[in-house]
Amino acid sequence: MSQEHSQNQDRRFPPSCTSSSGAAGATLSFANALTTLTLGLLVSACGNPNTNTGTTGTASGNTVKIISSFPLTGSSVGQTQTIVNSIKQALEETNSTVCDGKIKIEYESLDDATAATGKWDAAKEAENANKAVSDPNVVAYIGTFNSGAAKIAIPILNQANLVMVSPANTAVGLTKAGGEPGEPEKYYPTKVRNYARVVPADDLQGAAAANWAQSLGAKKVYVLDDQEVYGKGLAEVFKATAKKIGIEVVGTEGIDSKASDYKALMNKIKSLNPDLIYFGGITQNNAGQLIKDARNVGLSADKVKFMGPDGIFEQALVDAAGKDAEGVFATFGGIPPKQLTGAGKTWYDSYKKKFNSEPEAYAAYGYEAAKVVINGIGKVCKSDREAVRAAVMGTKDYEGILGKWSFDANGDTTLTSMSGNSVKGGKWEFVTILDAAKK
Repeated sequence: MSQEHSQNQDRRFPPSCTSSSGAAGATLSFANALTTLTLGLLVSACGNPNTNTGTTGTASGNTVKIISSFPLTGSSVGQTQTIVNSIKQALEETNSTVCDGKIKIEYESLDDATAATGKWDAAKEAENANKAVSDPNVVAYIGTFNSGAAKIAIPILNQANLVMVSPANTAVGLTKAGGEPGEPEKYYPTKVRNYARVVPADDLQGAAAANWAQSLGAKKVYVLDDQEVYGKGLAEVFKATAKKIGIEVVGTEGIDSKASDYKALMNKIKSLNPDLIYFGGITQNNAGQLIKDARNVGLSADKVKFMGPDGIFEQALVDAAGKDAEGVFATFGGIPPKQLTGAGKTWYDSYKKKFNSEPEAYAAYGYEAAKVVINGIGKVCKSDREAVRAAVMGTKDYEGILGKWSFDANGDTTLTSMSGNSVKGGKWEFVTILDAAKK
């Protein structure tokens, strides 16, 4: 995704951060390229005497560690807790060991959200990444949920040779050109890739959404975004594809996610008579209120459809919008857990039995990310960050619960399957498989 999502503060390093050794120094030397950290966090990072003292991450002993970083405070927790559950499930299946029991794997789940924000926080994510770097037993980092958080973590981990695998990041610029200037190179100061994701990027999802909108009968659309990395990127791809296939874009706007209501905006949109409103963004940036106000001004679901990406494809959106969520459409950069077949169906049944609950959309991708990391550790059979990074990034023809797939040279999955979903009776329901390749 998630879901995903940058913040706009000026994040420069203070002049006092001049250390040149270890991961912390490497992180701080990347000051001119990395623009996503808060000043306060970096002062804290500079003063941390426990920051890693080497970039190979090789530790003695037979124990290695995996750290995950997701927003576990706020409304995202319904989604992200199922990802954490899936990681634990994957580890328990191997008794948290590999290499015939010679290597033991420990796991620690970190929260990159704060109570103050109710969603992911830049300073918290950097703190998590630095914590991983400073522990020589850590050989892999599973995360993040939000693309904006990934922009912070990737370069910190990159200079420590720590591999990072995301089950949810979809912003194009994390792995390839097509996002902001300087992407993706500015996230990889060592010029060696350490980041991969098991979900397709937004250049596929945004295009699939526009094509789906057209198939639903949309001829005129209004495009909104939450002004974060993930949402804005998706909105741009949706808009470009809509124009290309003949849908009229009657307006675009970035919303204030902290606004108390959007009635004035919705009245303006109403005057332009669109068939569909597309919102590039996440639930936590007031998507529920947007939907409520659209319906409150007379933009009823039968006249004006509301569509968003997988950043709103969660029960939290239904809870936030209440009865007005009925009929809302969402794309998902993958296949919902309930629709998986073969090994995916076996995993789904096992998850429900173990946790006595329905896995949310990204749970399967959390499991797959964990299995790929475990597989990489099992290939090298030692606590060596560089070796584990190379093994994970070199994943080819992997037979997992999502099917057979590989990481390409950029760290992107070769999977392209996506889905369209809609709220019916207060629950998300699968509607159709979408053609992600059609643009």
